Amino acid sequence: MDKMIYCQKDIPKEKWRYGFRSSAATGCGWIATYNALRVMGYSPTPHMVIKYYENQIPVFNGNTGTFVLSPAMFFKRFGFPVRVTAKRKDFDRIAQHSDVSILYFWWKKGIKLGAHFVAVQNTPKGFVGYNTYTNSKGPDYYGKSIDEFIKNKKYFGAVLIGIKDRRK
Repeated sequence: MDKMIYCQKDIPKEKWRYGFRSSAATGCGWIATYNALRVMGYSPTPHMVIKYYENQIPVFNGNTGTFVLSPAMFFKRFGFPVRVTAKRKDFDRIAQHSDVSILYFWWKKGIKLGAHFVAVQNTPKGFVGYNTYTNSKGPDYYGKSIDEFIKNKKYFGAVLIGIKDRRK
């Protein structure tokens, strides 16, 4: 997992464009997919993942970010068993029984409002997120409960996509 993307804001604006915008601005969806594949031991290229998402909804081409269910559709398309829920009380159980998960949530800071995707891995010490914050430098420790993490951060409108490796 040495090629994880820990902070999308660190991606130079001209590198890995997502539609007409930079991945630093709207790339969290493809980055969560890329990181989830890396957690499972695959070696995707950023270009491959970006191209899939840009072609999924050609009119928007990634310019407005990634649709909330697009990562689930990506993994299903390539034969990965997927489980999707918006019931936060089920997040921990589903994530514990998945090889990796993708968490989608809305956040609010002052008058700013936004949404974000994060790849989440269940480890013996608890849940770890990749590309969680604009200042992340490595994996971000969430603790023993994704639900508690979301509640403590005051995130809302969350959806969890549990993914099993298709090779198992």
